[in-house]
Amino acid sequence: MKTFHRSRRAGFTIIEVLVAMGILLFGMTAILGLLTFGASVSRTALLRTQTASVSEAVIADLEESLFPVENGEAGEPVAIQRRPLPGQPDVLYSAVATQNPKRPLEYRVDVEFTWESGGVRRERRFSTILLREVQFGTRLRRIIGKGTTQ
Repeated sequence: MKTFHRSRRAGFTIIEVLVAMGILLFGMTAILGLLTFGASVSRTALLRTQTASVSEAVIADLEESLFPVENGEAGEPVAIQRRPLPGQPDVLYSAVATQNPKRPLEYRVDVEFTWESGGVRRERRFSTILLREVQFGTRLRRIIGKGTTQ
């Protein structure tokens, strides 16, 4: 009489393979979620950096042009309407200055950016404080101009 011996085969059962695939799928989903989150945070940081840069450029422009020089002194502020942003002509900004009654040389300047994106008009606003004074660049040009004529 012959006896049959069952031989043990090395390998994985289908259940073990499914459990391993489930763990792999869960891990990959978590990693993809982290990558998506990281890309989103990176994009937000880039936009904030660009916004800070644009705001600084606008403030520098306002410091030079908001208070026109009259008889060697800074004059009353002028309203700026729909001026194109340097380097981005599709973005326009407007600025209105309001004098502080307690400090006559101090002005709150409200700046509004407008642009179109996807056919929708968008806008953002911010305020800053500027002093009515002849700016350094204007004073320097006057000094240099006097020095070259003598």
